[in-house]
Formats: sequence, C-alpha cells, structure tokens
Amino acid sequence: MSGAPNLEYVLVGVEDRVATVTLNRPDQRNPLSDGMLRDLLAGLGWCRASADVGVVVITGAGDRAFCAGADLSSLLEGDQASDLDRHRGLHRFVELFLLLPELGKPVVGRINGHALAGGLGLACSCDLLVATEQATFGTPEVNVGLWPAMVQAVLARNLPRKVLLEMMLLGERWTAAQMKELGLVNRVVGSQQELDAVTYEIAGRLARKSAVVLEIGRSSFYAQQDMDFRAALEYLRSQLSLVQLSDDAGEGVRAFLEKREPRFRGR
Repeated sequence: MSGAPNLEYVLVGVEDRVATVTLNRPDQRNPLSDGMLRDLLAGLGWCRASADVGVVVITGAGDRAFCAGADLSSLLEGDQASDLDRHRGLHRFVELFLLLPELGKPVVGRINGHALAGGLGLACSCDLLVATEQATFGTPEVNVGLWPAMVQAVLARNLPRKVLLEMMLLGERWTAAQMKELGLVNRVVGSQQELDAVTYEIAGRLARKSAVVLEIGRSSFYAQQDMDFRAALEYLRSQLSLVQLSDDAGEGVRAFLEKREPRFRGR
C-alpha cells in the first residue's frame, strides 16, 4: 500500500507501526468542519487498510485545543449552503462514529487541549485517553442555543447518565482530573512533553501485541455493548474460539510456558 495520504486539514504520519492522525487547524481550535470530517474519514480509512499501521493516535495541532467541536460559522452561511446540504453534511459525523469502533486497531486519544462538543465525541470514540491537566471537557452547545445530538449516543456509552445530563443541560466545562475520576480519561499529565512520552509509550506497547487478537478482541467489545446479555455471551464465546484458533494464541502460550517474550506475527 502506498504511503500516508496528503490531506488538507489532517496530517497523517507513521512510525514504528503507530500512526498519528492530527487535526491541523490550530488557529481555529481544530474544528470539525465539513473538510476536517472528510479528511478524518480519509486518514482513518487509510489507517484501517494499511498493514504498516498497528495503532492509531488521534490528536490536535497546537497546545490549546484537541478539538473545539463543529464549525459554528457554517450555520450562518445560508447563501453558500442550503439547509438540506447542511443536513446531508451531518452524515459525516455518523460515518466517523461508526468507523472508529470498526477500525480494527487500538485508538489512543492524545488530548493536548480542550475537547468540547464534537471534540468530546471524538475523544470518547478513542479506546484510551491521555490528557494534559490543562485540558477541559464539555458540551457547551446549549449555551448557544444548540444541542450535542451528533455526539450524544457516543457520550452516553462513555459517561454516567447523570453526569452527562448535567454536562449537556448546563454546558459547563469539566477538568481532566474530574474526567479521570469518572473513568473517561486514563492518564493525566502535567506537560506537553509528558503527554508525548506517556501517549507513545502506551501506543508502543499496543503495537507489540498480537494485531489479530487486538482486532478480534476490540471489535467484540464494541459489538457486544448493544446486545442483550444472552446474545452477548454466545457472541463472545464465538470470538474466543476465533482467538484460540490464531497462530498468535499458540505462540503466546508457548512463550509463556518457555518463559520468553512472544513473537507475534498477526495471524
């Protein structure tokens, strides 16, 4: 497969099987404009298809914002886009939030600044989150007469019910420490340098795991969350059988018994 795509709003780079996907509009706080959504879908789609990518890190350019949400200015551009066109454009959010759980590879969110509105939805769509202590999280849409409808389903699967309702109804910002206490953020660090160190240490560890086991296991986690209990148990039984049939499962068991590091091949 050819090298990483050259996109207008998103940067994609790969090193040691870790792809970094960067929202690259720091002067605008990396908004989820139509162009940004288009490029995110293209960049993440390339990561999913590339055999050179084992882990994806999503972050924002600069040190102010991971992503501040949708581009509100587009709502006032009635002479350039019809209401119907804007409605159709919202489907890119649907595509993004369906693509991420089906990516087949772990996704680490490097939260370098504020994650607000749609940006909070993007953060919640990552498997693991590392944030600076200066980062804030929130759904401020209600403060400008809007509602976080396009991210609500994602947020409801990641945050406690009453917490989410408070966030959406009051539109206040929450700290990284509060989000860690609630279980949304995995690590909180004090500086951008620590953010890089911790994020890529985690990503590197993931890249050394069995790619096939991570794909089956991660996919099963997201697939079972909307099943009833009995169906989930039966489905997970089938997925465990698939894992046990992999070459990597055999290699892992042999390595454990032989007291050595496994040499996974992703098969």
